[in-house]
Amino acid sequence: MDSGRVKSGIELIAIDMDGTLLDPAHRLTGRVKRAITRARESGVRIVLTSGRPVSGLQPFLDELGIDGAEDYCIACNGGLVTRVATGEVVVEYPLSFDDFLFCEQVARGLGVHFQALDGERLYTPNRDISPYTVADSHLSRVPLSYRSVEEMDASMSFLKLMMVDEPAILDAVIPRLPRVLTERFAVLKSAAFFLEVFDHRAGKGPSLQKLAEHLGIDRTCVMAIGDQENDLTMLQFAGTSVAMGNAIDVVKATALHETATNAADGVALAIERFVLGD
Repeated sequence: MDSGRVKSGIELIAIDMDGTLLDPAHRLTGRVKRAITRARESGVRIVLTSGRPVSGLQPFLDELGIDGAEDYCIACNGGLVTRVATGEVVVEYPLSFDDFLFCEQVARGLGVHFQALDGERLYTPNRDISPYTVADSHLSRVPLSYRSVEEMDASMSFLKLMMVDEPAILDAVIPRLPRVLTERFAVLKSAAFFLEVFDHRAGKGPSLQKLAEHLGIDRTCVMAIGDQENDLTMLQFAGTSVAMGNAIDVVKATALHETATNAADGVALAIERFVLGD
């Protein structure tokens, strides 16, 4: 990792949420809030990027005051990019009901829990609902419903589909994923217990690229900070890429720089170093 300071020409900072922006208790620390406020006051756009739906980002957008007509967020791992103030959709890659049926069948065959998000509600066909699904519903601030496959509405579309289970169980099934699944969809882990399935065109990196183009910002003026596999594409896109100290090894190997952990104000330190010049 490079340990030198770079000259700031950064116009946009894309920041992952869980494990990055938020501390281990899923809160914003004072130092992180101050660094983001100072960056915004200097004209830098802050774009929160997450596997969560917009409802799961909203409390932190509000807390940070990211609510203007020219503020944007990237939700559902890039499956949705919206203008914060109006909800205007800039990018959207929905999955069909046939996609839901196919992925649910694969999950059932592999013996793992499954869930689907349509933007307003989280659904699971598992009568024995996974505690990770319950936790996701809470963090994403979306209601959770048990629905058998037969009870689902065939006109529905989804922002993302997920296999959810104990980390050891997920790790054991990943090598057994059918090739037709990985050819049809993008599949990656966003946490030790979440295996996400979404449109190949989506992803944090591709959607960040589309947003940057929409705003007329060159990739060399983009900074990205993340910690998990679903952050890799945005780190690869950004001219300045920063791995959290708590990031997985492949993220640290991909990013050009490394900061402290999310328990030690890593996001604030990165902004202070690369943007504010502290």
